[in-house]
Amino acid sequence: MKKFIVVGLIGLMVMAFSATVYAQPKLEFRASGALEATSFLYRNIAPGDGAITSFAIGAGGAPNGGLWPPTLGVLANSGAWNRTQAYMEYRGVLRFDAIMGKELSGTFVFELDSSRWGDAAGDRGRLGFWTADRAGVEVKNMFIDVGLPYFGIPVPMTARVGLQPIGMRPHIFNIVDGMGITGGLKLDPVTIGLYWAKALEGKEATADDADVYGLSLQAKLGTITAGGYWFYYNMNTYPFGLVQAVYGVTGAGQNAADFHWLGLFADGKLGPVNLNFDFVFDTGKVEARQNPAIRDVKYRGFATQIKVDFPWEKFNFGVLGTYASGADLRETSRAGLPNTGVEDFVGGLNNTTRKVTSYVIPPGSEEWAAWGESMILSNNFITATALPLGMWPSLTIYPGQVTRGAIGGTWIAKLYASVKATPWYKVTLQGLYIGDTTKHGNTLGDARKNTLTRLRDDKTIGFEFDLINEIQIYKNLKWSVGAGILFAGDALDQFGGALNPHESFKDPWILATKLRYDF
Repeated sequence: MKKFIVVGLIGLMVMAFSATVYAQPKLEFRASGALEATSFLYRNIAPGDGAITSFAIGAGGAPNGGLWPPTLGVLANSGAWNRTQAYMEYRGVLRFDAIMGKELSGTFVFELDSSRWGDAAGDRGRLGFWTADRAGVEVKNMFIDVGLPYFGIPVPMTARVGLQPIGMRPHIFNIVDGMGITGGLKLDPVTIGLYWAKALEGKEATADDADVYGLSLQAKLGTITAGGYWFYYNMNTYPFGLVQAVYGVTGAGQNAADFHWLGLFADGKLGPVNLNFDFVFDTGKVEARQNPAIRDVKYRGFATQIKVDFPWEKFNFGVLGTYASGADLRETSRAGLPNTGVEDFVGGLNNTTRKVTSYVIPPGSEEWAAWGESMILSNNFITATALPLGMWPSLTIYPGQVTRGAIGGTWIAKLYASVKATPWYKVTLQGLYIGDTTKHGNTLGDARKNTLTRLRDDKTIGFEFDLINEIQIYKNLKWSVGAGILFAGDALDQFGGALNPHESFKDPWILATKLRYDF
């Protein structure tokens, strides 16, 4: 059925291209991009680019295949525990658009990264890889945009073909670069989006691939834009890294998975305030393809967020509330895969993973970088290429399977205020309470009770305070300086071995700067 859908999409496009021959206007060529230099000075935060030089909180920094106790302890990592660290990174983005009127354009987007000033040798691989970024000069996007003939339907229709951003509502759900075909239909006031993408191919004659399908609808209703979406990930190989080297499904670790995400959102102005609202529900199943006797793992989770801004003259006051369901660690391992042992083992035969109630995001989603509400729990626009505090499951499984992203297993209450003191200077102060929604264990910490065999369950991850300064040096050149500190709660305590089963560490803090030139 899915091959029929794909062939049908391609056939529709062929008809579109052949139905009408346009008189081509003159080619217009545009170039744009950005250059940015970012510095980091921090303690007890795990960076997301390059080697983990501090630690990734949760299961000692790496999924352990369900083994209990964890085989990797945070204190056995690189020796950066409680030590101040610093590095600089650099990024360039270059976009080229070849435009032939309103109906046709082609786009290339390149990224050129230095994860560290003083990088070790190496490059990043192949263009068609899911999440892109796979070459020395990284090919981020490469797609064709085309306006389709009406086919008797008097509505504007568009299609985009190639390596492109796939997803919706990136701050809470999904943004990933991959090969696909997306389309749009505009029936005022409603806009419809259609999505198909190839996340993994594997062997062409074997059902070991992974496909993404999606549908979105949104409408402008007065001052509010509201809508909803559905995305389906059909993954005949899961995690992606287990694709077989020979035809046929082989291998003891071969799994398959189906996941659905359903979301609702609303943005706009409501009286004197600006409102942003999201709700996302995930449901899915992971099954062992080689052994039907192994219990399937069922996923059910959700996340919701509301953000309200009240602008007043040079000021802006805001409040944000986020809640994302957490897992029950008596029902799941941190890997979340079939036949892996639960984290909080209480004895008996019912000790393998059966259910994951944590909110999860799709494989490869960079929601953890787009959430943008924190300098330490996740990221803001200054630290967007870092990954503070790690993910559940760990970053080491990204982008091959679902993860908790920035917010799964947490709830957040945030207050903030900013003032544009001068035309060239803006300052923002924000405070966050971060709570833990994981049951029978903690989302980010892995402290145990004094019995050593049972996880501790705590409620408070911490209180975070951030100060962010934005200085517009020239029209296209901005320097930003941000500082943050997290007063760590009990839910961040780590397992430090038999002599210290619940070790606290010094409060994480960060000072980061970014110089960005847009052109």
